[in-house]
Amino acid sequence: MSDNPVHYELNDAIAVLRLDDGKANAVNHALIQGVNDALDKAAREARAVVLTGRPGRFSAGFDLTVLQSGPEAGHTLVTAGARMLLKLFTHPQPVVAASTGHAIAAGGFMLLASDTRLGVQGDFKIGLNEVAIGMTLPEFGLMFARERLSKRHFTNAVIQARLYSPAEAVDVGFLDRVCTADTLLDEALGEARRLATLDLPSYGRTKGRARNALAEQIRSGLDEDIARLMA
Repeated sequence: MSDNPVHYELNDAIAVLRLDDGKANAVNHALIQGVNDALDKAAREARAVVLTGRPGRFSAGFDLTVLQSGPEAGHTLVTAGARMLLKLFTHPQPVVAASTGHAIAAGGFMLLASDTRLGVQGDFKIGLNEVAIGMTLPEFGLMFARERLSKRHFTNAVIQARLYSPAEAVDVGFLDRVCTADTLLDEALGEARRLATLDLPSYGRTKGRARNALAEQIRSGLDEDIARLMA
């Protein structure tokens, strides 16, 4: 297993970013740096991005061992994670997420930050469980949730920490459709190739106009947001 938990492959002008730390794909500094570097590489040599995970795990969220090691370490990790999510959210190329299993907390936020979200059928949980484990959602997380989740489900999904099956997650707004395990990656690649046929400069400019104001609002208040969270 490579020290880098993000494995990059170029597939016919589609950059495939596979999260695989051999465990739960916890969002730690190595994974954050890996995603950031892979997005930069994709911007140079690809036309679209597919973000996927390991079998059964998309991501279990922020690394709790780091969060529990002290407020300074937690502040640094969550800030870096938020900036990675913003980079994903505003990446100028099409970004297709292929969720291979559980996508919880920051794993759920990675789905919300992607453009098109496919999930795999199975006994998996998707959602934001922070309140259930004694954590308060940061303002940037609430803003992502307001942007992408169904208003009908916002209270259940965010305040009440409900976790959803992949099929339920489509109606809630974490996913756009569900596939079988055998077809998930092929369908994600097919969707990425379809999007890559669009005029990419126009795609990037329109995506920027749609998302940059929210992204800048998150960035401008991020330090204060995380400081309050860790207090």
